[in-house]
Amino acid sequence: MAENIETYEPPGGRWMIVIVGLIIQLCLGAIYAYGVLRTPLLNHFKALGQDPTAMAMTWPFIVFLAMFALTMPLAGPYIQKVGPTKVCMAGGVLCGVGWLAASFASSPTMLIPLYGVIGGVGVGIAYGAPIYTSAQWFPDKRGLAVGLTVLGFGFSSAIITYASRFMLGSGWDIMNIMRTFGVAFIIITVILSVFLKCPPSGCKPGGWTAPPSTTVTRKVDFMRNEMSKTKTFYGLWLCYTIGALAGLTAIGIAGPVGLEVFANAGMTAEEATKWTFLLILPFAIFNGAGRPIFGSLTDKLTPRNAAILSYVLILAACLLIYTNYSSFYAYVASFAILWGCLGGWLAIAPTATASFFGMKDNAKNYGLVFTAYGAGAIIGGIVSAQAKDLLGAFQPFFLIVAALAVLGIVVAFVMLKPPEAK
Repeated sequence: MAENIETYEPPGGRWMIVIVGLIIQLCLGAIYAYGVLRTPLLNHFKALGQDPTAMAMTWPFIVFLAMFALTMPLAGPYIQKVGPTKVCMAGGVLCGVGWLAASFASSPTMLIPLYGVIGGVGVGIAYGAPIYTSAQWFPDKRGLAVGLTVLGFGFSSAIITYASRFMLGSGWDIMNIMRTFGVAFIIITVILSVFLKCPPSGCKPGGWTAPPSTTVTRKVDFMRNEMSKTKTFYGLWLCYTIGALAGLTAIGIAGPVGLEVFANAGMTAEEATKWTFLLILPFAIFNGAGRPIFGSLTDKLTPRNAAILSYVLILAACLLIYTNYSSFYAYVASFAILWGCLGGWLAIAPTATASFFGMKDNAKNYGLVFTAYGAGAIIGGIVSAQAKDLLGAFQPFFLIVAALAVLGIVVAFVMLKPPEAK
């Protein structure tokens, strides 16, 4: 009997858990499509006789990022206590309700509590459940499994962008589009959450043996309060913040930087606008693909080396676009790399957390580590809205990100090491 439990597989096999998690993340990540919804929403409010400022239209997204980051660590203990199914259902329903409620907003201010708070809390509650479940089923390929699970979060913005533009082109009203997405997300997440079951205690993949400990001082499992006292945690938190800030800022300013670069390259305003839209899909593909690629690299190279590799790429991308600010190809290459590295950090960070601190308190541990993503997201969101005003142009900002990448390399080399037992 013990032997059967040890090699137990869920219905459809353990890779089915990854597929289910990927689809759930597609629903949760749709909230990142706010960038494409923003202009139709602005036109809707103008039709109501309002004239919202750029910052007024940015606040709902910033509040969403803040609520997402704040709720994620709070939900971690409940994933372990009541199970990923119930937590993911609750979060998925709230996410969908956020979209539904936002479809009745009559001003940008109303979007803040509806889209920002309700939607952000919903995503924050549900986000960790599929990741935690995949990590439990794949001790042998944890980085790859987690990377594929969060792949959906990366691809979602592109899918929602193109679906929204198709519906808008077919005569749909923006509020009806948001209402439709809200209902769909509730139905999909509730149904698929049923499949998020963790393996029985003692279960392991057939033919796999856990690697032996390499040092007698290596502690296998850290509780959250123990983890928070280690240098490794602070190193991982700072590295994650830098990676998130660089990637999220790149997402936030991809459009306006593209318009500047394309104008410098001699394109007309119409051509520049067309290309900034067409490039959304390939950038999103890089963002999504970065997750399983860096997840697998984290398994093979160790979290420290995967982190250093990401910073080297970020540094190269920033220097490339800074020194070639009138080159179409430099822009495409740079932003593809930056979007890809953001996706990479959404696989490196959870994999590193499990690798360094174990699975016993993993949901709580990654919840705390994830606050770094929130810090980077909020800073990146504000900076992406204010960078040009503060610096006079977007181009010098890439030197700042390049400097942060150098800092990340140093921090990763010095601090991203397995913590020792006290």
